[in-house]
Amino acid sequence: MQKIRIRYFSDKIKRLEYIDGKSDWIDLRASETVELKAGEFRLIPLGIAMELPKGYEAHLVPRSSTFKNYGILQTNSCGIIDCSYCGDEDMWRMPVYATRDTVIHENDRICQFRIFENQPKIVFDEVQFLNNDSRGGFGSTGKQ
Repeated sequence: MQKIRIRYFSDKIKRLEYIDGKSDWIDLRASETVELKAGEFRLIPLGIAMELPKGYEAHLVPRSSTFKNYGILQTNSCGIIDCSYCGDEDMWRMPVYATRDTVIHENDRICQFRIFENQPKIVFDEVQFLNNDSRGGFGSTGKQ
């Protein structure tokens, strides 16, 4: 089992837990109450910093209920936190845009993360043809 060093910036947020068998994604919480007006951008503090293992990165995305409950969109769609972002003051934050006036309370679960191994080193081999059948273009599941 992989151990990950974590620093909490607040004693008020619930500690992270990995629930085996439920999901590979781990919920993150707002570490302070944030009020947003429609059209505002904010970095919502998540109250943690981590030392990810070398060769790994975290992917941070909204929970499925985040937009419905809070009317916010994560502005970069998927946040990538690499293992070099591991200092004592490198608190994770969620960049959001508010589509309506909203309040996110301290300890509200607003996003989730999962840890992935970095992409292996690759080399592109330029060819004239791929020698595969075409699927029919963008968004197609095959020829009709």
